[in-house]
Amino acid sequence: MRPRPRELSGPVTLLESPPLSDREFAGFQRLLYREAGIWLSPAKKALVVGRLSRRLRELKSPSFGAYLRQVEADGTERVRLIDALCTHETHFFREPRHFDFLARELLPRWRAQGDTGRGEARRVRVWSAGCSTGEEPFSLAMVLRHHLPVSEGWEIDILATDLSTRILEQARQARFPVDKAQEIPTPYLRAYMLRGVGAQDAWMKAGAELRELVRFQRVNLNDGLGVVGRFDLVFCRNVLIYFDQASRARAVERLLGHLSPSGLLFLGHSESLVGLGARLRLVIPTVYGPRP
Repeated sequence: MRPRPRELSGPVTLLESPPLSDREFAGFQRLLYREAGIWLSPAKKALVVGRLSRRLRELKSPSFGAYLRQVEADGTERVRLIDALCTHETHFFREPRHFDFLARELLPRWRAQGDTGRGEARRVRVWSAGCSTGEEPFSLAMVLRHHLPVSEGWEIDILATDLSTRILEQARQARFPVDKAQEIPTPYLRAYMLRGVGAQDAWMKAGAELRELVRFQRVNLNDGLGVVGRFDLVFCRNVLIYFDQASRARAVERLLGHLSPSGLLFLGHSESLVGLGARLRLVIPTVYGPRP
């Protein structure tokens, strides 16, 4: 007979979260809306408990109310709270029709215009707003570098921004689980991504040719500070769905303020500019350009 496992001696203590009252939840609602323009519906109460409980234990905070008071007084902790409550789901080449449009229509046209030698036609600026862990800006870098080669003098500048400092630090590493390789078209994967070896064989990394195209910066779309200049392409996909109508309107105005006269704004498939897009024309579904 196998020996029975030794029983634990003494009582087992379970780490339980303190209760989150409706009043405390309303305080987190107001704070996140004020700071980030994101509105938490009452259905998100369990999410708040799940994502903040660990931090309360780390700080030995006795209640959500005590933690809320600390966050209101401490700007650094406020950033951590926003990091914890924001969702960061993303993929390489997410919403493929956008990348098909770039590869088949837009970039060949730009390349032809660049061949005419028009002024700054060989410089492209792109803003990936809400870049999360970096899959979107590096997908853009692959497509742009492939179709606008450096050998022809094309300069590419991709600004990747997010609200979360923690997620931006991860994105800067340009390091991804190798399982994500299946999301990348084979020609791009072979040309631009590096497979880890030995202890790193479960990871892949964007090559130096891509990394030099992308720069990362924390930007809060709710205040719009920190972004300079205009962009030929602005990707803000699956970000506006977290805003209410007023916050969405403010964010769209800020995005448009940085869009060049001939630039294009890309939104997610579940987003629209109904009631907000008077200054824009539809190019293809979820892609907009300024009205002439």
